[in-house]
Amino acid sequence: MTRLAALLAALPLVAASPAADPISADRLSADVKVLASDAFGGRAPGTPGETKTIDWLVAQFKAAGLEPGGSDGGWTQPVPLIRTMLGSGAVAANGMPLAIGRDVYLSTVRPDARAVVARAPLVFVGYGVTAPERQWDDFKGVDLKGKVAVFLVNDPDFEAAAGDDAAGRFGDRRMTYYGRWTYKFEEAARRGAVAALIVHDTPGAGYGWATVTAPGGENYDVAAPAAPRLAMQGWLEGGAATRLFAAAGLDLARLRAAARRSDFRPVALAGAGLSADLPVTVTRATSHNVLAKRTGRGRPDETVIYGAHWDAYGEGTPDAAGRRIRPGANDDALGTAGVLAIARAAARMPRPARTQVFALWTGEERGLLGSETYAAHPLYPAAKTVANLTLDILQTAGPARDVLLVGAGQNSLEAALAAAARAQGRSVTPEALPERGLFYRADHFSLARRGVPTLLLMAISGAPDLVDGGRAAGQRWLDDYMRCYHQTCDAWSADWNLAGAAADVDLLRRIGFDLAAGTAWPTWNAGSEFRAIRAASAADRERR
Repeated sequence: MTRLAALLAALPLVAASPAADPISADRLSADVKVLASDAFGGRAPGTPGETKTIDWLVAQFKAAGLEPGGSDGGWTQPVPLIRTMLGSGAVAANGMPLAIGRDVYLSTVRPDARAVVARAPLVFVGYGVTAPERQWDDFKGVDLKGKVAVFLVNDPDFEAAAGDDAAGRFGDRRMTYYGRWTYKFEEAARRGAVAALIVHDTPGAGYGWATVTAPGGENYDVAAPAAPRLAMQGWLEGGAATRLFAAAGLDLARLRAAARRSDFRPVALAGAGLSADLPVTVTRATSHNVLAKRTGRGRPDETVIYGAHWDAYGEGTPDAAGRRIRPGANDDALGTAGVLAIARAAARMPRPARTQVFALWTGEERGLLGSETYAAHPLYPAAKTVANLTLDILQTAGPARDVLLVGAGQNSLEAALAAAARAQGRSVTPEALPERGLFYRADHFSLARRGVPTLLLMAISGAPDLVDGGRAAGQRWLDDYMRCYHQTCDAWSADWNLAGAAADVDLLRRIGFDLAAGTAWPTWNAGSEFRAIRAASAADRERR
């Protein structure tokens, strides 16, 4: 290579120029119309709808001129799954019968013929948080082997008042990872518990009891999990929990307050323990992530990943009109269409220094299973993954003056988002209800928990400030959409105005193209629970 050629190769590309290749709202709409059509059957993993979806997505990547980015030089990564369905039976805690669906909700992710818990002692562990960086440990060395851990939902400072030890330690009303039910179940399993129950309350969970019980005993998991799994996991309805604690001579309200102090210690519920013996139906299937790439010309081992999930909920019970297919048009066919749009734009640009990967995950609606499989078995090492940029639900009501940011305060990508939004004449608005923990409920999280800096755009995190009608019109759009969330009416419509969605897709394109052309490594902020994980792999990034 000549010296001039070397100098030219080192120059950053002007890939993010807004005039270079505008994101087409019409193309987004056309792609969603296909993916959300009845022919795709609601895109459930392991169904004929998956086969049709995978074939169509691969065809789009091929047509764009991209390279296969999956396993063994192919376009996909296998994701072996199990589906479990818990049957009916008797459940009792300390001799008190618990009606499934009314007092308790249970499921399992173990592929066993029966889910059995026999007189396992119950231990209340507060919020179940172990957070050394916040000087907090709810467990205090308690032995949970063979026992049932009983948790409160959310973080220790969710209900904290002035003077409580917990006040301000966990982001105030912004949920941290420690507040998510997934963390609590994982922590219980790591500590040897046989089962875990979370006390439900609507403000802390962010949803009512009907949402908890909606799966009807169904659960999904990867077929060969790397971490231990509980024999049984679930929720205690709030009133039932109060009665259960009272029968053991304990005041749940007083224990809630005690759990907001750093000197809280676990409390055993005296009695006969939890007993349940329920049949389990287990089915297996292999689903697939779809991955394409554009190999970098200078530092191909450094990777920028764009992501969305292709799966939806398949068929369910008929609605009032008799429709069974839940097409997932916005959640997340629209995000998938956004990743395809960025991929097509990338294929028409000169190759940047870093590799760009376009990942369409399976199993998000079943617990981030596709992205989690990838993160546990990465095709591109996490240490050299520059960032993950995720699209999951975009608004369909037209141009907006702002873009909604999920997980404000986490990392330096937020500054990049603000700069890209300013270039569009827009601003950034933090999510309206951070206590609901949306940052921990989308596919980017599987990579975040491995230390990869992430950025998530999710329109249901608040009401957009629409150009036509302002925040009030944005709230009307949000309210209307949430009535269709995960339902048959999340369907493509010719009435959609995707100008705002196209602008949001363009934001991630700008940010990703700049990262791919440059040398910057985004960083987690000092208060983030993922900062230490990323720091542990610093030597890998310094080694060129």
